Amino acid sequence: MAKKDFYEVLGVNRDASEDEIKKAYRKLAMKYHPDRNPENPTAEGKFKEAKEAYEILSDAQKRAAYDQYGHAGIDPQAGFGGGGQGFGNFADAFGGIFDEIFGGRGGRNGNHGGAYRGADLRYNLEITLEQAAKGTETKIRIPTMEICETCRGSGAKPGTEARACPSCGGSGQLHLQQGFFSIQQTCSRCHGSGRFIADPCEECHGNGRVKKHKMLAVKIPAGVDEGDRIRLSGEGEHGVNGGPPGDLYVQVHLKPHTVFAREHNDLHCEVPISFTTAALGGEIEIPTLDGAANFNVPPETQTGRVFRLRGKGIKGLRSHTHGDLLCHMVVETPVRLTDRQKELLRELEEVSRGQDGKHHPKAQSWMDKVRDFFNS
Repeated sequence: MAKKDFYEVLGVNRDASEDEIKKAYRKLAMKYHPDRNPENPTAEGKFKEAKEAYEILSDAQKRAAYDQYGHAGIDPQAGFGGGGQGFGNFADAFGGIFDEIFGGRGGRNGNHGGAYRGADLRYNLEITLEQAAKGTETKIRIPTMEICETCRGSGAKPGTEARACPSCGGSGQLHLQQGFFSIQQTCSRCHGSGRFIADPCEECHGNGRVKKHKMLAVKIPAGVDEGDRIRLSGEGEHGVNGGPPGDLYVQVHLKPHTVFAREHNDLHCEVPISFTTAALGGEIEIPTLDGAANFNVPPETQTGRVFRLRGKGIKGLRSHTHGDLLCHMVVETPVRLTDRQKELLRELEEVSRGQDGKHHPKAQSWMDKVRDFFNS
């Protein structure tokens, strides 16, 4: 069977550059590699076809012979002297792909210099419920790793300098060639920095960074809730070897409040009322975050009854409206009664005797259930 034109196999023009040929081959190799296509019986054939086309077109001498004489120009039996040399260029084209697959940084011979992004930091900030509702601005003191002023971040003693790691040649990576597979690993001697410091700085002990503290102003937006995070870009630790700094995440925690409990945008509070107010009704003051509000307790209010005050809660960070304030009524039993007060309560009990079903419906219902239980 006649072989296909190598340019058609790779899908490039005859005047394609070396870079265009390499990119086309990498794309086809990834698409038709047998390991990635175990269910496709034609993938291996297309992979070998693309590999052969790249082997010829990536070599200037072989490409010139192919352009002039076609397939005969690269056939050693045809007498043109263009014999193949196995897979010499395969690793070069595929190296970048396997670098990405196995976690490499940069190209096969690239020297990335061991530049790493600084670590992200977290700061736990406690604020009051009022501060969370209305927003605030505060200052925080955080520990961080700053560039050493003595060695200016080089890690080497002043007057000396770091040199390229002798194990990896300064790349920070060790390359292993196994057949046509190119695998790279972080250099164990320099730990990926690519540098070797013979005489480290006494201040930072060769790290290039020292631990310090810095003050930052943090603006807390109105409506934040427990667990919300505020990101301060670039305020984390400094990067290594010129790498970008990390970020600082301020984690918000709400201090317990003496009156209110927060549930998302709603507030809850217990409101103790007197026995008389619960029975006869009356006006009381309800605390809110904006000050006191008057509220009329309806007659015959029982302990546990909840009244909702619309819009007296918190406007959440991602909400357009305020939540509500839920007031839980707690009827308080009188304590430290005087003789006269005790006498009046006994009179009330006396005049109510025999009318439990009318004045104490819950107690009467409960007693009926108890009797039914014992008689069953």
